[in-house]
Amino acid sequence: MGHEELFAQLKQAIIDQDEDAVLSSVNTALDAGVEPKTIIDQGLLPGLNVIGEQFECEDIFLPELMQAALAFQAAMSVLEPKIKESGNEGPKKGKIVLGTVKGDLHSIGKNILKLLYETSGFDVWDLGIDVDLFKFIDKAKEVDADVIAISALLTTTLVGQRDVIEALKDQGTRDRYKIIIGGGATTQVWADTIGADGWAGTAYEAVNLTTKLVS
Repeated sequence: MGHEELFAQLKQAIIDQDEDAVLSSVNTALDAGVEPKTIIDQGLLPGLNVIGEQFECEDIFLPELMQAALAFQAAMSVLEPKIKESGNEGPKKGKIVLGTVKGDLHSIGKNILKLLYETSGFDVWDLGIDVDLFKFIDKAKEVDADVIAISALLTTTLVGQRDVIEALKDQGTRDRYKIIIGGGATTQVWADTIGADGWAGTAYEAVNLTTKLVS
């Protein structure tokens, strides 16, 4: 079986949310000598990108999204040790502080984004859900972050994204960080309105945006 066929199988296994098929394809690829990061970049991430698009279009719903995320995590539990063993983790691209705003308890999209960031070469500090605005700021200062990524799924919690930016302005530290926002309730118009540095509609887009912002 050629590598391209293996990557296609991996991608489809993620799309099918089939954890057993994902693990089987990952192990087959490893046995064939494919580098772990290549498996991620050319098999797993393209499948996860399709899942994200399907979720945005409501072709699938939260249970399917969660199942795909679990399959991805299972694959990463196999691949991450291999990457560390090989010493090919590569230089870090930047430091990310990530979380969901105060009053919002949604975590699935954020968790997928964390995984994508980590596999794309970023150091990530995940603050979790229901995060107070000053926790974002304090952690960013503590770790000397490059980017603060703020998620909000509910329209009632959107104001939390604006509050982080306003608090940074009040402290005179707004220019120290790139601020990106995302989540189901967000739009590019909202990002422009509150003065964010960028907006992403999917986790995959967020990684591409962040890479551009820190390069």
